[in-house]
Amino acid sequence: MRLPTVSPRRFEQLAWVALAFLTLIILTGVAVRVTGSGLGCPDWPRCYDDGPLYAATGTHSWIEFGNRLLTFAVGLAAIAPFAAAFRRRPFRRDLVKLSALLPLGVVAQALLGGLTVILHLAPVTVMAHHLLSIAILVAAFALVWRARHEPGARPRHKRADARWVWSMRALAPLGALTIFAGTLATATGPHAGGSGTGDEVQRLTFFGAQTLDWAIHQHGRIATVLGLLAAGLWLYLRRRPEAGDRDQRRALTVLCALLLAQGVVGISQYLLELPAELVWVHVALSSLSWLAVLWAVAAAGRLEPAQAPARAGRRVPA
Repeated sequence: MRLPTVSPRRFEQLAWVALAFLTLIILTGVAVRVTGSGLGCPDWPRCYDDGPLYAATGTHSWIEFGNRLLTFAVGLAAIAPFAAAFRRRPFRRDLVKLSALLPLGVVAQALLGGLTVILHLAPVTVMAHHLLSIAILVAAFALVWRARHEPGARPRHKRADARWVWSMRALAPLGALTIFAGTLATATGPHAGGSGTGDEVQRLTFFGAQTLDWAIHQHGRIATVLGLLAAGLWLYLRRRPEAGDRDQRRALTVLCALLLAQGVVGISQYLLELPAELVWVHVALSSLSWLAVLWAVAAAGRLEPAQAPARAGRRVPA
């Protein structure tokens, strides 16, 4: 019996579902940390080495175990587009390669999450756990974007627009650096993930008691540069609408709105001494801002290939 084929529209829907689940697992993972439930299940892969596989005691155990259970749903959502890519018609090898990264990323995340528990929420592994989630979002968003557009369907920019395109592309490394600085600040702060269960978790203290304040200010400076770049690009498009298309304008508008909200929440949580609820909102906005950055970079498009200079004095064969 032949398996049914998958239409481009249905494949795109599966890619969107995978992206949604991969974003959701980031938000629930942050909830585990800010509720102090990171060691609610102190062992891995079982919740308790000498007890049942599942959570058996306390709210914090169920919060952590619930996040682990969600990983299975995320895994299924990640496998779906990979399996569907082989039956998509017309078949596209690029979608197969991109979609393969999603289940591989989920498996890597599960193993890294287990290592994080085994190492008692060591700050470096917690940082790596979050940063890997952010990296997987790149593959998931790229899959959605490429599923929406057939190869060659979007026109390329002329070489004269290179400065604009590269300015848009600069949002990606700057956004990634901002997120890295944010995870570093979190690794020095009070929300280590073990407070709810009474576990003492190591924090980064390379500058002693000033480490948290230093990390927060570095994160704030980098985020300010990102915000200024996004606002500058948005204003440029307002003045020269012919330089970009509707997708670029929408992406930059959403990004600027999210970064503005992010700045308000960031300053508020600093002044209020990092309440858990605002920390969760801050990280949630960070994840959405990262998706908006990817959208803006993708919408910037590609440049026309450079023209090869004509060779003078070429010999004509006899």
